[in-house]
Amino acid sequence: MSSLTGCRAIDHAEGSNGAYPYRVGVDQRVAVLRGTSLFGGLADEPLRAVAEPCNTRAFKKGEIVFHQGDPGETLYVVCQGLIKVFVTSEDGDEVVLATLRPGDTFGELALIDGGPRSASASVLEPTTLVLLTRSAFSAALEGHPQIREALFKSLGRLLRHVLEYASDLVFLDLSGRVAKLLVGLSEERGEQHHEGVLLDLHLSQSDLARMVGGSRPTVNQILRSFEARGYISVKGKKILVGQPEALGRRAGI
Repeated sequence: MSSLTGCRAIDHAEGSNGAYPYRVGVDQRVAVLRGTSLFGGLADEPLRAVAEPCNTRAFKKGEIVFHQGDPGETLYVVCQGLIKVFVTSEDGDEVVLATLRPGDTFGELALIDGGPRSASASVLEPTTLVLLTRSAFSAALEGHPQIREALFKSLGRLLRHVLEYASDLVFLDLSGRVAKLLVGLSEERGEQHHEGVLLDLHLSQSDLARMVGGSRPTVNQILRSFEARGYISVKGKKILVGQPEALGRRAGI
């Protein structure tokens, strides 16, 4: 879902937090939600029940959507742009948990318990988000139990992702984690190229290092070693994956 009409600005004015609230029709919001794995399987009636109370906001590059520890009251859907979800230690060390693109959702746990955010989310490029509050979600559940089932399935996927990430930190060395990350990104968002799969990540090597729990210099060395073997070709923030099978073997996939 690279482009959605529901993300286009209609009569907007800057909000108090620097974000721009959009006035977008419910049909456009339905189109946005239909493109997500969370709500895409819903029938028209429950999908519309979710879309009707949603709001839409645009964020500038560098803005924080929410901080780790903030109260959690809202689910977000990426309509356009790029979001980074990360956790920060007391010493200021950062680990990137995910980068999210159009069609991705985040903040699902807020719909369950309204507890504090377990991670932070920031904007890597101008981004438009669809917002669904916990109270609005609870209201939409009335008469539409399939919405709850869709949420539970989404939380199951999230839990599996977290468990896999934790397992990789324990059982894979850093080179293996870098290889697995590149394979996963190639499958999720790579563009076919005559020499392989092209990744236009909009991420620095520091961001990549935070995604695998390593340091930038070490990850840079690993990328250079992969490049020397012909597995990849690094071109700034773009990576051409020429031998995904070899990377898969290195990651134990």
